[in-house]
Amino acid sequence: SNQVYQSPASLYKIQGKSAKMVCSHSISGYDRVLWYKQSNYRELVYLGYLNVKTGYPEAGFDIEGDANAGGTSTLTIKQLTPNSSAVYYSQLTHVDSPDTVPQ
Repeated sequence: SNQVYQSPASLYKIQGKSAKMVCSHSISGYDRVLWYKQSNYRELVYLGYLNVKTGYPEAGFDIEGDANAGGTSTLTIKQLTPNSSAVYYSQLTHVDSPDTVPQ
């Protein structure tokens, strides 16, 4: 069955350190992974995306890996702040749907 996995389920780190989380999936034809975080105010904040094997992160983040089925997309938060405490989401799309990437 088609699955999307995100790990770790929870993460505790010291302020000022970096943190990594990973998204992987098994859905063929999907080769773009977008990352968001949901703040305490419930809005989704866009963090960047991995387009096949090229990352386009927002400032303060790194995104790298392989967005194809069987690959992993790694989001790195470079320097943790109190604002980093959030729920993080990955979203799958594919290169043929450019409208899914926030401008």
